[in-house]
Amino acid sequence: MAGIGFELRRMLRKNTLTGLLQAYAYAGVIGSGPWVFSIIGILLVGIFSASVVVPNFLVTQFQTSVTYLVACSLILTGFVQLAFTRFVSDRLFEKKRDLILPNLHGLLLGVIAVAAVLGTLALFVVFPGERLLYRLLMLAGFCVMCGVWVLAILLSGMKRYQAITVLFGGAYALIVVASLLMRPWGLEGLLGGFVLGNFVLLAGMWVMVVRDFSPKGRLIAFDFAERKLLYPSLVLVGLLYNVAIWADKFMFWYFPPTSEPIIGGLRASLIYDLPVFLSYLSIIPGMAVFLVRIETDFVEYYDKFYDAVRSGGSLEYIESMRDEMVYAIQQGLGEIAKIQTLAVLVTFVAGPALLDALGISSLYLPLLHVQVVGAGLQVGLMAILNVFFYLDQRRIVLVLCVEMVVLNIVFTALTLHLGAAFYGYGFAGSMLVTLCTGMVLLTRQLNRLEYETFMLQ
Repeated sequence: MAGIGFELRRMLRKNTLTGLLQAYAYAGVIGSGPWVFSIIGILLVGIFSASVVVPNFLVTQFQTSVTYLVACSLILTGFVQLAFTRFVSDRLFEKKRDLILPNLHGLLLGVIAVAAVLGTLALFVVFPGERLLYRLLMLAGFCVMCGVWVLAILLSGMKRYQAITVLFGGAYALIVVASLLMRPWGLEGLLGGFVLGNFVLLAGMWVMVVRDFSPKGRLIAFDFAERKLLYPSLVLVGLLYNVAIWADKFMFWYFPPTSEPIIGGLRASLIYDLPVFLSYLSIIPGMAVFLVRIETDFVEYYDKFYDAVRSGGSLEYIESMRDEMVYAIQQGLGEIAKIQTLAVLVTFVAGPALLDALGISSLYLPLLHVQVVGAGLQVGLMAILNVFFYLDQRRIVLVLCVEMVVLNIVFTALTLHLGAAFYGYGFAGSMLVTLCTGMVLLTRQLNRLEYETFMLQ
């Protein structure tokens, strides 16, 4: 999120209630806008199409297909997301901006080629009897979304957050409109609208990157794959984090008592998916607090600490800045806890009315409560991982991601064995334990910060 802190500080400098509200609203939109737009867009397509598409189960097939496209594309591109981010960051630090665009083209070429091969194989394994147009749209959607995630990793370096948010919002508005216009063609029409919207999103982000990093010299390069420029720990972290987030969903999808076949080899868990879908809308306030506190207060003292180290500041001043960093982290995590607790309370109060408005059975309410808690814990964990990335503690982040994957799989398997009353506790429990582990490791790291800064160079 490099660069977002500058804009937030400008708003907070007004020292007015309007400036404070503007900063939190801006951070909420930037931090969670893309996935909020996607969730709302897919819901709107389903709601508006339910009365027109015949039979109605085609809407469920569309939403399930899109969910698998998102999950699989995120997991596949997880290998390169963080590693390429670090590559871009290093090249910007070295003032070698001309290397970024050719390497982006090389990465896009490689990722889309791998996606095309894997997607083509999946067409014969997962959808052996489905219509050709549906299979081609799934393949196109998978390749396009992989490209979207690759381009998204450059957006933080461009510092054009408002334009990016508008682009995401416009793309998903187009998805809703195009899907509704093409819904008379059934499943293929809905899916075609989704692919079209994401292609426009991909093209729009590419244009923004090209305008920011003007093409010079080579068109395609693969410098990012050189061993000396590659960070294996970031490759593993990017993969494991996405696997950890989706592991419980796949387990519920392919556990027969909690799922049902939807289309081809794709399955869905109606009892689990809807609460998960809605719970992620509750983390918008938490993401706003996360960005405002971590990217302003913490980063301010982080910069002062390392500036003092580099410029020969006094030990007393360096320790003071370290203490301010610790206080900023404590305040940020405390405010995230408060705002997500409020989100849980709002869910308890408004949950029945919300489910009733969406035509969902109240039997989903306990699971929704658990998922809202789990999503809130995930925000806190993201804040801690972000601090570790600032401190360049990649090994600690890798350990936490491994723990998250293992615990989510083990706890979810246990809850599936125990029965419906325990559904959702696997994900929430894994987030809680990993968050506690992260807090312990972060406390130890901050206590050793001066020693590691001076003595381990």
